[in-house]
Amino acid sequence: MKIVICWLRRDLRLHDQAALYHALRSGCPVVPVFVFDTDILDDLEDRADRRLQFIHDALAGLQQQLLKMGSTLHVYHGTPAAAFRHFTEVYDVAGVFANHDYEPYARGRDEAIGAYLRERNIPFKTFKDQVIFEKGEVLKDNGEPYTVFTPYSRKWLAAMEPFFVKSYSMEKYFGNFHLQDERPIPSLGDIGFVPTQRDFPAPDPEDAIIKHYDQTRDYPAIPGTSRLSVHLRFGTVSIRELVRRATKLNDTFLKELIWREFYQMILWHFPDVVHASFKKEYDNIAWRNNEREFRAWCEGQTGYPIVDAGMRELNETGYMHNRVRMVTASFLTKHLLIDWRWGEAYFAKKLLDYDLAANNGGWQWAAGSGCDAAPYFRVFNPTLQAQKFDKEGKYIRKWVPEIDGLTYVQPVVNHEMARKRALEVYGKALKP
Repeated sequence: MKIVICWLRRDLRLHDQAALYHALRSGCPVVPVFVFDTDILDDLEDRADRRLQFIHDALAGLQQQLLKMGSTLHVYHGTPAAAFRHFTEVYDVAGVFANHDYEPYARGRDEAIGAYLRERNIPFKTFKDQVIFEKGEVLKDNGEPYTVFTPYSRKWLAAMEPFFVKSYSMEKYFGNFHLQDERPIPSLGDIGFVPTQRDFPAPDPEDAIIKHYDQTRDYPAIPGTSRLSVHLRFGTVSIRELVRRATKLNDTFLKELIWREFYQMILWHFPDVVHASFKKEYDNIAWRNNEREFRAWCEGQTGYPIVDAGMRELNETGYMHNRVRMVTASFLTKHLLIDWRWGEAYFAKKLLDYDLAANNGGWQWAAGSGCDAAPYFRVFNPTLQAQKFDKEGKYIRKWVPEIDGLTYVQPVVNHEMARKRALEVYGKALKP
């Protein structure tokens, strides 16, 4: 029997999912597959990586849904090339369906798999799913990509019509999954990792946080952010559903979703930002790159309580509040004059919701080197940030309990001296 494959990647759900919708309507039974990609996994240093636990839990949830329909998820551990050699041996494949991924590695991977399938006369069909607008769908009037957020967001909002946020109606096609016996999902141990705590935040069904997001998002001591970033990263929620809710409930939250798409667009049009500053002159900065001070930052031992609280939260939970992300990134790049790429790489290792486009965009914004970034002379004062956004010190005391004792470390650098030094070093590098 001929089947089609739906290759799951950043879209781990069976509802409102573009590639799966088109696969189910293709006329052939559908086999959902997932690849634990060793080209990615082999680069992970932490064998207890929380992201693998999240993915495994999501796959287990999909498997339970599929088993109720008499179908199964086919999970492969290895390279994508080896996976598709295997799939084309096991099944008579009439086509492969997947959703677009915009990261440089993913683009190269998909080109290689597409070429392999074409050699075998197997169509490889891909679709837009993780964003509302992609690639060149929101451009300046002259056809160039935007590099400033505000005009991009205006164009995005002007283009956004109900059609673009309409969900794919899937359930009536669920009878088109390929009926076969269960294929067990490999355990984390089977793929060389160990289980971690299952304390991932679930989406808020009442939307209470989104309703008040503009009032609560800046205060790390309260549950005032949606915590949906990890679900967007791995596609356990639909961006279309989320934009519909945000449009009705909170313009500030909607703006954050547009920022996400802005950075995805930037990564697509300017892939060099992965390794280089968007503003090329910022690569002339004479970074100090003091390894001792970098370790102090990583370990939450800088002597600046809100910075240390954020880093300890990240190290222990895989999450950091967004306001605190800005403060810690500014501190590393401006106070310590450490290359933003060092901080970005550390976040990439630790963040449960790590997303290349957003992480890169956020770090370059903080360093001043990115598109539409904070000007280089804006240097966050960590003490004032703590006073403003953690006035009672609840967040800081949770993560830095020794703050009230005599054992807390002395500041690794003086704020006024560091600010003056940053302005001098940046100014010298950016002289016309």
